Amino acid sequence: MTLTLQRLNTDPVHQVASELDSLYEGAPWVVRDTLSTRPFRSLAGFKYALANTVTSASRAAQLALVQAHTTLAGPSEWNADQAARIRRLQAAYLEKFGFPCVLALAGPRGTGLAPTEVIATHERRLRGHVGGELAECLRNLHRIAELRLNAAFDSPPSLGNQVWDWHEDLARFSEPDAAAKGQLTVTYLTPAHRACKQSLSLTFRNCGFDEVHVDAVGNVVARYRAQTAHAPALLTGSHFDTVHHGGKYAGRLGIFVPAMCVQQLARQGRRLPFAIELVAFADGEGQRYQTSFLGSSALAGRFSYGWLAQRDADRISMRDAMEHAGLMVDDIAGIARNPRDYLGFVEVHIEQGPLLNRLNAPLGVVTSISGGVRYLGAIEGVARHAGTTPMDQRRDAAAAAAELLLYVERHAAQTPHVVGTMGLLQVPGGSIKLVPGRCEFSLDLRAPSDGQRDALAHDVLAELAAICQRRNLEYSIKETARVNAAASDPIWQQRWEEAVAAQGLPVQHLPSGAGHDAVKLHSLLPQAMLFVRGQNEGISHSPLESTTSDDMQLAVQAFARLLEQLAL
Repeated sequence: MTLTLQRLNTDPVHQVASELDSLYEGAPWVVRDTLSTRPFRSLAGFKYALANTVTSASRAAQLALVQAHTTLAGPSEWNADQAARIRRLQAAYLEKFGFPCVLALAGPRGTGLAPTEVIATHERRLRGHVGGELAECLRNLHRIAELRLNAAFDSPPSLGNQVWDWHEDLARFSEPDAAAKGQLTVTYLTPAHRACKQSLSLTFRNCGFDEVHVDAVGNVVARYRAQTAHAPALLTGSHFDTVHHGGKYAGRLGIFVPAMCVQQLARQGRRLPFAIELVAFADGEGQRYQTSFLGSSALAGRFSYGWLAQRDADRISMRDAMEHAGLMVDDIAGIARNPRDYLGFVEVHIEQGPLLNRLNAPLGVVTSISGGVRYLGAIEGVARHAGTTPMDQRRDAAAAAAELLLYVERHAAQTPHVVGTMGLLQVPGGSIKLVPGRCEFSLDLRAPSDGQRDALAHDVLAELAAICQRRNLEYSIKETARVNAAASDPIWQQRWEEAVAAQGLPVQHLPSGAGHDAVKLHSLLPQAMLFVRGQNEGISHSPLESTTSDDMQLAVQAFARLLEQLAL
């Protein structure tokens, strides 16, 4: 008999536990202990509770759960070489970590992973560390349980599967050097970018949008009309370009989730008291030109015409690239939006971090997009012979930079969601036989509020001065970028909170340490964001960027719920 939410909540515990005894192999306690927390408001809520039962268990119980999982030997359809290779990888993994490598073979779409994907995943995970791998094994067990629950409840994520397929279809278009490696790169106004615009335009029309066009900077704009003419619109969307060798979901998830909601409205023949304007922003990553959020800047009336003179790596100016693509530069000013015509701006985005993944939470509500400040600096010492210069007489520039790096790491860690990074460290003219006489470095400091950002920057720069004074060194530092934090509008944030809660899930709050198109629209309209959990510990801007069709389904349902709130 197919399970239902009502049966899950009201049938005797022993009966439900018996029907679900295969969810976690050799561990009936997971279902039994979770059922003690009934009732559940949704299947998603039950999945979340199951994962939290495991998270709350002892390490010994978690290890036993992983060790009870059947070791993968290679499906029968694999060839002999593939099967032998996976056996070797499994043996090496078991020897290193003491437990088998658990992998949900059905994958994030539920349709299965190719042998090459399974082997590559095992090779990558073999390079992990024991704590991280235990957590990753547990997350894969939860994914296996999720798929089994979908079957037991006859509840496939049909809408999420379609959203997943749209991502796969759009990922066909990639620039030649990346495509040759099976990777994804789409930068502003390249042939791959133009192919994406055509594909998105077709998808939007097929979804039932009334109007679809490409604007003066290359954004693809789709509009679903309201019940009445001249009604205000909800603005939503994200970018469709990528970083070099990036992932399929950053930006694009925020395009396809609302597109699916409009498709459902159109199929019902239903209009809302407001229009829905979906914008696939042409350039959010700024990879071809130094113009991150070009598309959303234009809508916010903040396009800088000085950008047109920028040249890419092939010395092609932005103006020439735009004109070659058939865009009308003189029309850019005219695409700026009038805030009186809009209710607000909402954006859905893959988290690009590990927090939701670690919380077993498919969705999270963004409280703020972090502000940041960046610097380029240099420390000057004296390059001297490494063998003849006593340790107490050195003026080592690299040692000072290393001391600063550790200070940044230690100091930023004292405040939740504050981060600091020194991603560039160089010793020009360095030699294995020389005390470093100069070290060039970068600083990237980010925080959920401008006050936290500025306090961190003040302390880091003061520490740099103190380090150099103590070590008898000189330094120079220049600020290269500053971005203000963009706090979510309280009313719109509350709408996202209600939409997540309506899925039977607890509301998780988190800031975004990454920038988004919402930063630019923040100056024009009230804005708030919804994050969707990423797989592979939340890795993003990488081919490892991933999420599941089940989590996409929940994002679609949450977005639809937000629309319903606005329609009341």
